[in-house]
Amino acid sequence: MSRQPKHLAVAGATGAVGIEILKCLEQRDFPVSELTLLASARSAGKTIPFRGKEVTVKELTHDSFKGVDVALFSAGGSISKAFASHAVAAGAVVVDNSSAFRMDENVPLVVPEINPEDVKTHQGIIANPNCTTIITLMALNPMHHAFGGVKSVIASSYQAVSGSGAQGIYELEGQVQAIAKGEPLPERKVYSRQIAFNVIPQVDVFTDNGYTKEEMKMHYEGRKILHAPDLKASVTCVRVPVYRSHSVSVTAIFNDKPSVEAARAAIAAAPGVHVIDDPYADIPVFPTPLDSTDGDDCLVGRIREDLVLENALTFWVVGDQVRKGAALNAVQIAELL
Repeated sequence: MSRQPKHLAVAGATGAVGIEILKCLEQRDFPVSELTLLASARSAGKTIPFRGKEVTVKELTHDSFKGVDVALFSAGGSISKAFASHAVAAGAVVVDNSSAFRMDENVPLVVPEINPEDVKTHQGIIANPNCTTIITLMALNPMHHAFGGVKSVIASSYQAVSGSGAQGIYELEGQVQAIAKGEPLPERKVYSRQIAFNVIPQVDVFTDNGYTKEEMKMHYEGRKILHAPDLKASVTCVRVPVYRSHSVSVTAIFNDKPSVEAARAAIAAAPGVHVIDDPYADIPVFPTPLDSTDGDDCLVGRIREDLVLENALTFWVVGDQVRKGAALNAVQIAELL
């Protein structure tokens, strides 16, 4: 990475992912010459600490990007659609966390450990994939290369409330506290059902085929990231009462016959992902969401040959949704630039 300092802008700086982006920039010693923090008018004037100084948040406008080299967007798809083009016109490269540009054929969709070369094709905007897609592919990609390519995926995700932003966390906390005190539950504002002590098999709106938009993201985004146009994915996304870090149970079918030992070796040799898998220990070893929380790497366990499908392995992967699933991946893309 070039160490020439850059003028960075963060759009959505006061949100959970925006705050995590700032933490990643600090921890990874990203060379920042100037930092512009942008948010809605109601957040303008707030200050956020960065490298020992307080940085004042400014209102996001079409004129916010003069002199900016890289603009990291984490304010939602409608904001990205409204403002990303203005950032590009001002000379910035946009790294966008929303779904606004992911399937645009002119916008690379990048996980730096998997397809870093795609960054070179950008025309001003680079898209950050869906969090569940990132976490799943971090485990799947080494096996994809080891076993002649992945043909199809069947997966169920167990997604933390952090995926809904800070309001999802507040709703879970409020319900847990109310139940503990024997009080009525507060009004639901985020989820269609009670999330405390419950699971909700819907993370997004339903499409015509019965899958949700979230579930279809792995199907389409996986094809683009892995350069595997024939990949098929059948996914069920579930919201669970976990504050942070997503988990995914995956069955992957490959062109060549896989083995558990070769899969472990392939994952162990890959960056950003680790095997934690010893089912026969006195206390069986496997990763949980808490093990990955606040960590950069995705963790893989429960690797086993599938008993139903040929040339298939089943495994479990966890990763911090706010970090590798969003903020860290965006900062890593900025590093590639």
